[in-house]
Order: sequence, then structure tokens, then C-alpha cells
Amino acid sequence: MSRAWNFSAGPAAMPEDVLKRAQQELLEWDGARASVMEVSHRGKAFMEMAARVEADLRELLGIPSNYKVLFLQGGATQHFAQVPMNIAADGQRADYIVNGHWGEKAASEAALYASAYVAATSKDDGYRSIPDRAGWDLDPEAAYVHITTNETIHGVEMHDIPDTGGVPLVADMSSDILSHPLDVSKFGLIYAGAQKNIGPSGLVVMIVREDLLQRHPRPLPRIFRYAEYAAADSMLNTPNTWGWYLAGLTFQWLKGQGGLAAMERRNRIKEESLYAAIDGSGGYYRNEVDPSARSRMNVVFNLHDAALEPVFVAEATEAGLLALKGHRALGGIRASIYNAVPIEGVRALCDFMAEFRRTHG
Repeated sequence: MSRAWNFSAGPAAMPEDVLKRAQQELLEWDGARASVMEVSHRGKAFMEMAARVEADLRELLGIPSNYKVLFLQGGATQHFAQVPMNIAADGQRADYIVNGHWGEKAASEAALYASAYVAATSKDDGYRSIPDRAGWDLDPEAAYVHITTNETIHGVEMHDIPDTGGVPLVADMSSDILSHPLDVSKFGLIYAGAQKNIGPSGLVVMIVREDLLQRHPRPLPRIFRYAEYAAADSMLNTPNTWGWYLAGLTFQWLKGQGGLAAMERRNRIKEESLYAAIDGSGGYYRNEVDPSARSRMNVVFNLHDAALEPVFVAEATEAGLLALKGHRALGGIRASIYNAVPIEGVRALCDFMAEFRRTHG
């Protein structure tokens, strides 16, 4: 059996070199005569590895020294609630820019712990754009401003990071982190589920400015407080050791590829090829997202005849192109082209699209 081209939105494709390295080290890791999943997370070998992983991530993103890097659990969805728990007081306003499904969910969960205010939304146009910055109704006294930089379901990406002045900018970057260089200093807090560009599901990477860790807006169990994780080097409890290890291999792979500038160049080739196949189809395929907000990571499109979409997915699967069915909330077709999806995979999809159009046109 050969591996297929995997366009899954998450858990998503991982670099083949990373999987091969993990396979080689699965039974005996780093001279420990046991798997990385079988050794103490407080042992010397694992702690040294954890330090290397953080150092590699800091290097890739140029993370300033006044930011902590945390390796957490729960998925990004848990942190929809945990972020306001930690940095907003009861009833304090927190502004949300909503440009898709996940931004909606984040605002909904935050409403349990803060006055979550939708300061701008593109819901009226079906989440096909980013709300015009001139219309954002931001409060200079808000606890934070929350954005979702890339919406995986609607295929919308925020390409410019907004300036929120003295209000900390909080970003769910689960699906576009590490896909391009980033100025971390523009953010107060970044969080990302690992299962798209970092590693396997079950791990969350957080980058948080140290002053935000000093906020104590409400009594919380230690297990929910980010400052406690920071003080314990993310080992307040037993962490996801397997996810942490694989994230480290992914960071090494990214460095070996030339870093984030090189990844951005590769990702641009992929997105331009795929959008060209859609736009050049004479309406056979269509993407309705505002071109200025098209996602580099999740390309959504429909066929001119919706009845052909399940046929497209089935024939694509037979051709070795996996997980192209759109999210149940939106339907259609979705190709997730994260870092680990090579240019060759996207070209194979483009070739399939042309052939499908020829045979079913």
C-alpha cells in the first residue's frame, strides 16, 4: 500500500520525514532503551528534549524573550474558555472579530467568563471576507481583542495583523501558524491546536506575553491557570509527551526546509496553483471568498452542479487524493494544503480537477 496525498483539515498530513523518524525511534528513543512515551517527563532526557523543542520554536518564530512558550492540552476549543478565564475579569468586555465558524465558537465560550462583544463580523456575507477594519467597534478598555487568523471551514484568512493599540491582541492561529514568518511582538497571546501545522492532535502550543500571566481576574484551580504552567515549564501535570516530541521533530524539519520564509514561498506556489485551477475553469469550479481574504491553508470550492460533488470526492479518493469533502457545516469541497502537503500533491489535485472537468463536463 502506498501513501496517498492527504488534504485533511485536521488531524492533517504530517511531514513524511517526521513520520519516518518517529517510526525509527518508536521503540528506542535517544538511548533511553524505551519509547519517548514510556519515559518520565521529569527525567533528564525528556527535559533536555523539551528545552530543545522550545528553543527551535523560538528560533523559527523569532519569539521575544518576554514571552513564555507553553505546551498544553485540551485542543484550541478548550482555550476558547480558558483564555478569558485567565486574562479577563467577570463582566469585563472582550472584543471578538468574527470571520467564521471558529471565531463564533470562541466568542460563545468566552461569554461564560467575560462580556464577549462581537466588535465586527462578516456573517452577513456568509463569512466570505474579513470585516472592514474601519468598522471595527473596539473598546480601548477591553481585556483583549480576539481574532481567528485562518478559518478552516470557510477558507478565509486574515493576511494583515491589526494594530489594537494598548489592548492585547489574542489570536487563535491553529491552522496557519508556522506557514509564514510572523511578528510575535504584535500579539499578547497566540494559541494553536497542533493537528494542522505542528504535530498530532491533543497538543496546544501557546505563546503568551509575560505581563498577561500576572493577571488574576478570578479564583481558578491551578490546572486552569496559565501562570502555573509557565512556572512549571508546562509540566504542571503529565503532558502529552508524544505530541511534544513530534512537534519537536516538525520544528527540526521546518528548519531543514529553510525556515518559515521558505515555507511561505512554497505555500504561495501551492495556493496560486490551486486557485488558478479554480478560477481558470470557466465557472466549472468556483470559490466565493473575497480574493483578498482567500486562505493559503484551506481552499474551499464548489462545482457548478452540486450533484457532482460527491462524485468528485469519491473519484478523487480512488485517485489517491484524500479528505476533500467539505465541512458538514458548509458542504462543497475543501483542500487543506498545510505545510506538510507538498507541491507535487497540489499539482496532482489540479491535474485531477482538469481531468474530472473533461470527463464530467
